[in-house]
Amino acid sequence: MARWRVLADLVVIAHAAYVAFVVLGLLAILAGGAARWRWVRNFYFRAAHLAAIALVLLQTLAGLVCPLTTIENWLRERAGQSDYPGSFIAYWAHQLIFYDWPHWVFAALYAGFAILVVAAFWLVPPDLPWRPKRERPSRART
Repeated sequence: MARWRVLADLVVIAHAAYVAFVVLGLLAILAGGAARWRWVRNFYFRAAHLAAIALVLLQTLAGLVCPLTTIENWLRERAGQSDYPGSFIAYWAHQLIFYDWPHWVFAALYAGFAILVVAAFWLVPPDLPWRPKRERPSRART
């Protein structure tokens, strides 16, 4: 039984990491664009980031429950637990990513966030692998 609880807690942590990638990824892209960090223009990072929020938005618009939530609930049932997470880390991960709001609120939030991610492609364009990389601005030495 303890193994199922630990697995459920690991799923919650993975879920929180996914959410952090989407949210903090956008913040890093915008901050990195302003600070001229080259890594935020990595095409593969940007494509994965866009795909992550697109998956969440499409799943929500289709009315589907997140597969990670489904897996966690199944593991908790196997552990003899309710849907309440058992460990400290899992509890706080739940508090950060789960809210009891109507479905339309989540759909609107995810759509708005997806629009921001797409806008970031325009504001901080990624380096496309099939195009030559942009030259870094030269700094005059004195």
